[in-house]
Amino acid sequence: MTIIRNVDVYKPEHAGIKDVLLLDGKIASISDNISVELNGHVNVLEIDAQGKKLVPGFVDSHVHILGGGGEGGFSTRTPEATLTSLTTAGVTTVVGCLGTDGVARDMVSLLAKARGLDEEGITTYIYTGSYRIPVKTITGEVMKDIMVVDKIIGVGEIAISDHRSSQASFEEFVRCVSDARVGGMLSGKSGIVDIHLGDGQRKIDYIKRAVKETEIPITQFLPTHINRSPELFEECVLYAKEGGYVDFTGSDDPDFWEETDGEVRFSKGLKRLIQEGVSHDNFTLSSDGQGSMPIFNKKKEYVGIGIGKSTCLIKAIKECVYRENIPLETALRAVTSNPARILKLKTKGRIEAEMDADLLILDENLDIDTVIAKGKVMVEHKIPVVLGTFEEKR
Repeated sequence: MTIIRNVDVYKPEHAGIKDVLLLDGKIASISDNISVELNGHVNVLEIDAQGKKLVPGFVDSHVHILGGGGEGGFSTRTPEATLTSLTTAGVTTVVGCLGTDGVARDMVSLLAKARGLDEEGITTYIYTGSYRIPVKTITGEVMKDIMVVDKIIGVGEIAISDHRSSQASFEEFVRCVSDARVGGMLSGKSGIVDIHLGDGQRKIDYIKRAVKETEIPITQFLPTHINRSPELFEECVLYAKEGGYVDFTGSDDPDFWEETDGEVRFSKGLKRLIQEGVSHDNFTLSSDGQGSMPIFNKKKEYVGIGIGKSTCLIKAIKECVYRENIPLETALRAVTSNPARILKLKTKGRIEAEMDADLLILDENLDIDTVIAKGKVMVEHKIPVVLGTFEEKR
C-alpha cells in the first residue's frame, strides 16, 4: 500500500491537490485527506509530495527496444533499451517495434525482449512486422499474430514514402491494413497500423487513398514522424483536421534537428494543431527510442547517425509549457491518455480509480522526481519517502 499526499493531480485533466491511494498495483482512491483503518499493523509507504505534480506514467508508443539502425553497416546498429533508460525517462508503458532491419532482428527476439522488460517491472506491448510488406510475423499471418500473441496489438512500423521501404503496391498495403483491422476486431485489440513516414514526395498518399477508396476508417492508421519536415507536417495537419491520428517524434536535441534537418519541434507543431482546431484526442508523441536517426545527403548516401532517447518526452512536454504556453494538461495528453486510448490500453494513461498505478511525480520545474510502475517505486530522486504504519482505530 502506498499513499501519495498533498500532490497536485493531473489526470491528465487538472484535478487539484489530492491524496492518492495505491493498492495492489492499482489506483484505489483519489480524495482529500485519505485515512486508512486496518486490522492490526501493516507497512504503508507514504510519499509527501507537497508542491509537486502527479501525472500518469508515460506511454511511449514507438520504441526500438531491441535496438535499431544498421543503415550505415553493422557498426551502426544501435543498442537495446534497458529498464533504466525507460523508467528514468518516465516511461511506464512501452510499445516495441522493429524498423529497417527485420532480418538480423526478428519478432521472436522482440517478443522475448518485451517479456523481459515486463518482468523487470514495466508494461510492454509490441507491433508485428518491420518496415517491409509482406509482414514477417511469428505465426505466419498478421491476423493470427494479433489474435493469439497477447503482447501484439497491431502492425508496424510499416514504411512508406521512404527509399528504405519495400516499395509495396497500394493493394499490398491495403491488404496488410485490412488484416490488422480484422485481427484487432476479433481479439478486442486496436489492430492499429503504425506507419513510418519517410521524406519521399508521396508523403501520406497511400493512407489518404486507403481512406478514400476503401471502407477502412481513418482511425486505423497511426502515421509517425509527421514532424520530419515542414512539408510533411503541413500535409499531416490537414489529415488530422479530417479526423486522423498523428504521431510526433520527439528529439533529445530539437535545436539541432530543427536547424540542420528542418524538423518541426513538438511544441511548435502541437501549438499549430491547436490553432487549427484539431481534436485534442488525435495527437500523440513517441520517442523512437533506441532507433537510429540516420542522416543522408541529397544523394541518399548515409553520412551520420544519432540515437533516439525516451528522455525526449519530458523535454518536449516542458517546452510546450514554458516556450509555447500550452497548458500542461493539454501537452500531457500526447504521452498519456491519447496513446492509451488509441491503442486500447484500457487501464493506462489516466489517474482514476481502478486504473494501473503507473505514475510520475514532477517537481516544480516539471522534472521527474519519482516514477511508479504497477504500484512499485522504480525511480526515486528528491521526494522524501517515509515508511509508517497504520493501526486499527477503535
